[in-house]
Amino acid sequence: MSKQEIALTPVAGAGCCAPISDTALDAAGAAEGAGVFKALADPIRLRLFSIITSAGDEICVCDLTPQFDVSGPTISHHLKVLREAGLVDCERRGTWVYYWPVPDKLRWIAGLLAVPETASAH
Repeated sequence: MSKQEIALTPVAGAGCCAPISDTALDAAGAAEGAGVFKALADPIRLRLFSIITSAGDEICVCDLTPQFDVSGPTISHHLKVLREAGLVDCERRGTWVYYWPVPDKLRWIAGLLAVPETASAH
């Protein structure tokens, strides 16, 4: 038995740790979540997402692009990946595109990663 299997197998009658979540992800939720975390796994996209979420309600692409040492089309590609993962949304206004985080996706991520106060540390 591998170490991982041992760590995941509860010991009968040992009073294992309380769960940190009410429910586990189903297959569809896990597939969607994997797409979210894959989108955030790139340093540029993670930084873009961080800038967008910390900007307040929205931010113009004209304010995002100068913060990176890559081309405008590269930033556009990364923003497209974040949009396709459902992390951000956007609206074109004349020449510029404005981005904002998707609140439901932020709550989903926060809920998935949150550890209740009652969870014991190991």
